[in-house]
Amino acid sequence: MSDASIQTLIRADAAQILHTVVDELPDARERLAYVRSMTEQAATKVLNLVEAAQEDAEAVRKKGRELSDALNRLALSTNISQERARALMKLCAAYAADAASFAAREKSLHTEIMMSQDFQDLSGQVINKVSKMLERAEPPLQDLIASLPPPPVSEEPSVMGGVQTPDKALKQDDVDDLLASLGF
Repeated sequence: MSDASIQTLIRADAAQILHTVVDELPDARERLAYVRSMTEQAATKVLNLVEAAQEDAEAVRKKGRELSDALNRLALSTNISQERARALMKLCAAYAADAASFAAREKSLHTEIMMSQDFQDLSGQVINKVSKMLERAEPPLQDLIASLPPPPVSEEPSVMGGVQTPDKALKQDDVDDLLASLGF
């Protein structure tokens, strides 16, 4: 077999593989869009659950601080009536009930947060399938590129995309503001 016929055969094989890859690309894009959508939904759900948990935690913290202050005032009081002690005991019992209810809600929220991460298994499967397709495509593409003449060298400087200069990059204050707006 001559070099020319080998090159023709390599190009035919590469063309067939490229054709297959091109046929698989719409499915790969669709799968990756699905992963992106699932990830976005889960992230939104987690953020909403965390926000709800923070509100509950703040309410319990506030009630606990008020109860602690009341108990400290009572401890410093030289004159404590039985009626006042009972009122304070009722406050303690109410706080304990609120704390128990808070703990139950927190446990439920944590379970929901864990469950909202179920997308990870499915997204991992989708990403693995796309990765395998790309792994199959890479060697023939490399062979095809190696068999082609090198591209002409351009004298023009290459243009880089994305943030490349410090004046375009986020400043620490920007990051802090973003995190603060998210409640961190």
